[in-house]
Amino acid sequence: MRYFLLLLFICVTFNSTAIIAAEDDPFSAPSEQQQNQAVDGLAAPMYKPLMERYILDELRAVRQDQQKLREDVTKQVTHAQLDTADRAITYTTDTINNVFFIITATASILVLVGWNSLRDVKNKVEDIVNTRVSVITDEYEDRLKILEEKLRVRSEEILSNQERISVTNEVHSLWMRANLESDFANKIEIFDEILKRKPEDVEAIAYKADALLEINDTAQAIELCNQAIEIDSDYGYAYWQRACAYALIHEHADALADIKMALDYSPNLRNELLHESAFASLHDNESFNDILSATSV
Repeated sequence: MRYFLLLLFICVTFNSTAIIAAEDDPFSAPSEQQQNQAVDGLAAPMYKPLMERYILDELRAVRQDQQKLREDVTKQVTHAQLDTADRAITYTTDTINNVFFIITATASILVLVGWNSLRDVKNKVEDIVNTRVSVITDEYEDRLKILEEKLRVRSEEILSNQERISVTNEVHSLWMRANLESDFANKIEIFDEILKRKPEDVEAIAYKADALLEINDTAQAIELCNQAIEIDSDYGYAYWQRACAYALIHEHADALADIKMALDYSPNLRNELLHESAFASLHDNESFNDILSATSV
């Protein structure tokens, strides 16, 4: 089609050029007589035979060339599309192959390190988690045991303190009763109750010995004084009660020795020397008088 238009354009241009040239030529417009003479003088036709056929053949050739060009363009476009699709398929295939290669390599590595299946991986993870949980559990169990031990010790201390408080209250009540009691036998029973609650109460032991001396049980009183001195050798009143017992049985040497020990540990007892009835047998004793003289000075 393009060739046909080009040829048509050339023909129109050639005709226009010829017309313009004829118009410019002063001899291009002959008269009618000249035209008739020219026609009569023609010996051969002025046109070439088969000119139309030539033009039609040229148009046909141009059309065929155009069709061929269209086919060639279509083939080139088709080949280009096929080539593009082929490249896309090749790229996709290579990508998939690479992915499979990576998966295969990863699986091979897992097999080499011993994780040859998802079950092995799961078991390994479970073992790690169980081990960690066990460690944490043991750690917290140890902490709980320590805490429980501290709580147990603290509870025992609280219970012990409560028991001590209870015993102290009972002992205080018994001491109040003993101070109000005038019967020495009843006093001795009260002191026994105190000693049941506090067996090493040297004060209760000494006062029980004093009550025994009041009922003339000097042997047991001496024994109690010895017990008190064994528990607390610095308790002066125990030496004082034993001195009273020795004085009552006229063992003056032992009595004077205990008096000195009692005064050393409890100097406030010096004021009771002359008022203690158990020392009546010592009033004529020179050593006792010396102690009294030292006391009065």
